[in-house]
Amino acid sequence: RVNVKVFFFLPGMLPIDPICENYVRQVRNCIFSVVYPTPFKSKTRLVAVSKDVLENILDLDLSVSKTNDFLQLVSGEKIVSGSIPLAHRYGGHQFGSWEDQLGDGRAHLIGIYTNRFGERWELQLKGSGKTPYSRIGDGRAVLRSSVREFLASEALHYLGISTSRALSLVVSDDDVWRDAFYNGNIQRERGAVVLRIAKSWFRIGSLEILAHYGELDLLRKLLNFVIQEHFPSVDVKDPNRYLDFFSNVVSGTAYLIASWMSVGFAHGVCNTDNFSLLSITIDYGPFGFMEAYDPNFVPNTSDDKGRYKIGNQASVGMFNLNKLLQVLNLLLDPSQKQLADQILERYATLYHTRFKELFKAKLGLLGEKEGDDFLVALLLHLMEETKADFTMTFRELSEITQDQLKNLSIPQEFWALKILSKQELFTDWVSMYLLRLKSNVNDSDSRRRKRMTSVNPRYVLKNWMAESAVRKAERNDFSEVRLLQKVLQHPFQKQSTAEKAGYSSPTPSWARDLKVSCSS
Repeated sequence: RVNVKVFFFLPGMLPIDPICENYVRQVRNCIFSVVYPTPFKSKTRLVAVSKDVLENILDLDLSVSKTNDFLQLVSGEKIVSGSIPLAHRYGGHQFGSWEDQLGDGRAHLIGIYTNRFGERWELQLKGSGKTPYSRIGDGRAVLRSSVREFLASEALHYLGISTSRALSLVVSDDDVWRDAFYNGNIQRERGAVVLRIAKSWFRIGSLEILAHYGELDLLRKLLNFVIQEHFPSVDVKDPNRYLDFFSNVVSGTAYLIASWMSVGFAHGVCNTDNFSLLSITIDYGPFGFMEAYDPNFVPNTSDDKGRYKIGNQASVGMFNLNKLLQVLNLLLDPSQKQLADQILERYATLYHTRFKELFKAKLGLLGEKEGDDFLVALLLHLMEETKADFTMTFRELSEITQDQLKNLSIPQEFWALKILSKQELFTDWVSMYLLRLKSNVNDSDSRRRKRMTSVNPRYVLKNWMAESAVRKAERNDFSEVRLLQKVLQHPFQKQSTAEKAGYSSPTPSWARDLKVSCSS
């Protein structure tokens, strides 16, 4: 049997919607609504599971995943005895505009688990049925988006980026109808559900909805709860606790977005309802890992104005933090408001400092030199001019020797550098780069390459790779889902199976015009 003796219902200090019926409505004066998942009508199948999450976070042996109890739990068919499933009420600014009540329209918090390390993890099903927050939705997630979320959240984790995790992927034969690109072409797809976990699912929109409706006592209660549970460095009794909390969120957001940029990750829908208060990556939708370097890369075809293009992510982070500040200002005195403004003003410096640190590490640079910013900026410019692959350019710079660079003797298999070398300023950049490497104290070329390969992945979840796995999955072939899951657990190590699959090769011609939208 699945060991569930330490599942907990959220503390009673957070009020629950008094209406128990499950129908779409405006909800007031609460944080959660009690609502049970809606089981699939057809037979379900567990097609992927994270061994790391299962064993190292949830303290369960992998053999548990073979049981019917486990399948029933992760598919939403049954709830652990004593657990009360919840849907979270929140609002948010979407594409810059206030959209009022949003909430968990297809997600159910089914419990909080405290593991052997004393860590508390919130378990949430996504795609598990309608809730009071479903609006006009059907409460389901489709197979394609569920495959992408399962793989992407695990991929970012192994890249060292703060993220929610995915425990399992379950598919069904239930019909789910979607207009994938909002062009009137409604098609039948298969329903699926992901059980994902995070330290918390509270987001900026969790606070915004309370501020919007003047529920200030509840706003204080939720803020105090979040601080007490998730910000141990902040004294919940300190009169300046909200300032300290805000400072943590500002720095955490700056660091998170800089880390996204360092691996070419574009979230795609950076709305305030998708921005975690704990600065973790949540709510995977039309994300994309940039292939050819392009600061105007937009992974989401629904984003026709490019608001969330990869080059805008830092400024969108500032926008979202400003919306959080507007909420906190309702609880701050005049002097605290001034201090909060100063905290927010530090965001740009924090972001650029972290961005610089990460990209210097990607180039193997040690210490601090005056021309470092220019060296990084010029490389990115050359990449943009030549449309060189972002991931493989940095990876190949990690693998090539200084002698090969000096002689401009680029091996044929270094295809990204071959493309980059066509730019007329490439030789100038190489000269500057090699001169800068000479200033690395007590360094060697082998140490440089080892250092760089540890931070420059060879494999990321490019859209064509995810699409290939999805197309096979739609034919009940989940072999590539499992292959990608295995490969992405070791993104910095060269793997024969990944090389054979072409995961470090140029984008296949069939995939050059792939599109991903919000419809999932």
